[in-house]
Amino acid sequence: MDANELVQLKEAVGSPPEAAVVGSWQQVADWFAGAAPLLEWDVVDSPLGPLYLAASNRGLCNVDFGLSEADFSAQLDPLARTERSPEALASIAGQLRDYFEGSRASFDVPVDLSRVTPFQLGVLQAVRTIPAGTVWTYGQMARAIGKPQASRAVGQALGRNPVPVVVPCHRVIASDGSLGGYSGGGGLASKRLLLDLEGALPGLGLGL
Repeated sequence: MDANELVQLKEAVGSPPEAAVVGSWQQVADWFAGAAPLLEWDVVDSPLGPLYLAASNRGLCNVDFGLSEADFSAQLDPLARTERSPEALASIAGQLRDYFEGSRASFDVPVDLSRVTPFQLGVLQAVRTIPAGTVWTYGQMARAIGKPQASRAVGQALGRNPVPVVVPCHRVIASDGSLGGYSGGGGLASKRLLLDLEGALPGLGLGL
């Protein structure tokens, strides 16, 4: 069917009645409200700047900083409904405040890592076992997950960590004692701040 035939067909069929269009959109809206996953979010102040948090029904799924609210929203699942809910994020927000005040070293909240690959999941689960105040190298991480040649891939997986700070990818550094990389907002300055907060900086480069 060529362009002229398509035009003729459209003219013959005509445009759908406005009521039908409105009805179709209402059906889509009703489906979205009932079936689309809900992401609840909030923002808290921190030494890293505004810390944006989002949680699914499985747990905390996004932690972002060094960006605007609009950029944060753009990173969320486009198929999800989003709703700001300080009440839903109150527990993790409180734990983060305690962490930045120095009265908490780890977090006790469910984390939703369902969007990462199996390899990334293994890396992120391993990094959660590193105690505050200590660091591992990328090589140590690779050995810990049973893939000793995968140091570079480990770094890439940490760079895609959707919940930094809570899943402490900042506790992994280069084998020469340098900070390595950090994909969180603020880059290496944020990584240094977090390690300094945890008391890990004095030991960098010693026996690593």
